[in-house]
Amino acid sequence: MEEMLKLMPWQEELLKLRHQELEVDSENVSSQLLLDELFAPGHDKGSCLSRYEAILYRKPSSHKPSSYLLSKLRNYESLHNLCGPYTEAYNKTLEQLKSGRKVSTTDCNYVVYTPLSGLGNRMLTIASAFLYALLTNRVLLVEFGSEIADLFCEPFQQTTWLLPRDFPLRNQFDNFSQEYPHTYGNMMKSRIINTAVKSPPPPFLYIYLAYNIDRYDGLFYCDQNQDQLGKVPWLVIKSNQYFVPSLFLVPSFKQELSKLFPDEETVFHHLGRYLFQPSNEAWGLITRFYRAYLSKADETIGIQVRVFDTKATPFQTVMDQILSCTLKEKLLPEVLDVKNSAASLSNNQSLKAVLVTSLYSEYYEHIKGMYWTKPTVSGEVIGVYQPSHEEHEIYGNSMHSMKAWTEIYLLSMSNVLITSSWSTFGYVAQSLGGLKPWMLYRPLNGTTPDPPCVQAMSMEPCFHFPPSYGCKADVYIGPGAAVPNVKHCEDVEWGLKLVKDH
Repeated sequence: MEEMLKLMPWQEELLKLRHQELEVDSENVSSQLLLDELFAPGHDKGSCLSRYEAILYRKPSSHKPSSYLLSKLRNYESLHNLCGPYTEAYNKTLEQLKSGRKVSTTDCNYVVYTPLSGLGNRMLTIASAFLYALLTNRVLLVEFGSEIADLFCEPFQQTTWLLPRDFPLRNQFDNFSQEYPHTYGNMMKSRIINTAVKSPPPPFLYIYLAYNIDRYDGLFYCDQNQDQLGKVPWLVIKSNQYFVPSLFLVPSFKQELSKLFPDEETVFHHLGRYLFQPSNEAWGLITRFYRAYLSKADETIGIQVRVFDTKATPFQTVMDQILSCTLKEKLLPEVLDVKNSAASLSNNQSLKAVLVTSLYSEYYEHIKGMYWTKPTVSGEVIGVYQPSHEEHEIYGNSMHSMKAWTEIYLLSMSNVLITSSWSTFGYVAQSLGGLKPWMLYRPLNGTTPDPPCVQAMSMEPCFHFPPSYGCKADVYIGPGAAVPNVKHCEDVEWGLKLVKDH
């Protein structure tokens, strides 16, 4: 496999080092080039360089996908090829959708993702929708929005996961909100749909699963409703949430999920790497930055800063918190006061690279200035770098989204990661990299939290707004889950996340 790659001299040397570190034979190297067989062989290499070159830039994951997951992915790929856009089966199902009624049984059912919120939220929801597709034998089609359609490689061979432009319901997507009368929750609320009455299933349903779901929207997660939903050919999902933890709470999915993911905290790590490979344009940005600034470092420390309200959270408060966390947890070395102390004469020649990602440049400038003007106590040399600082989050801008994806991927390549609470940007980076980050607590009232940070219990993202009502009665049950592999999040006390079941 590796002989098929055209490598630069520096890449050949790096690959040799990888071989020495791993002590692997050529067969295992081929497996690593396919991310432990997450990818089936046969992809066109030129159209997605990152799929085969990633091994040159990061160490292989210590988390291996289960053989059952690999088998499930191969089966899904066959299904997607059978039912994907413009196939005979797709066209047949589409005719039923246009007619407004389900006239016959088809071999193809679909879940359609419609975009909401920023890039991190979209990636988390797409992975959630894909897992639901695996569990229910559906084909996933995604509506990205034009600004991020070119960020990722096509994950499936000889077909597309992009929703065709002529999809009949597309002109309704702008009206699809929680108030839209034809959502599943609202149709349950008005008893247009009644699980107790047997009636022909509709050709499609809108499923609203965003941050503000109510008790009726949350019925999607109820076991007794899944049988009814399984008969609907087209489910259109709108969400900005990582709703995977609630799928683990559906009894009929439990056995299948345990076979797919024996280690529960690897769901996004495997599905994210499978679905989201950087496009050639994104890969160029990633690799050029890495080679210029990070490739020679002995260790890379990623610091992701997300400030939701700059007025309520002043710069100095956040900066003090970052330094308190990195110094207390010995993630970065202290500096000497050059006025009162001699410069360190340590023989420590190691180089640490600090990768700062933020909408703002002040954090990068402060950390860079600190390590440039003063020597470290340990003698280590610290280089500080920031790819971009856009000042504002911009929706609908292609280059803004490209820079965001580049920074997420670069963060995922870190050895150690520090992230901001509530940030889906950070969640994606930690999960792709298989990292348990140090999470900065969200400052309250403009004061630095004590302690400033905590290490995450798992690398899984947090489901910020899980349903709060039980499935069999309108009784508030709170956000908790009485199962060992679903816990409250460190940064969102009512949120849920998957952890390894010991």
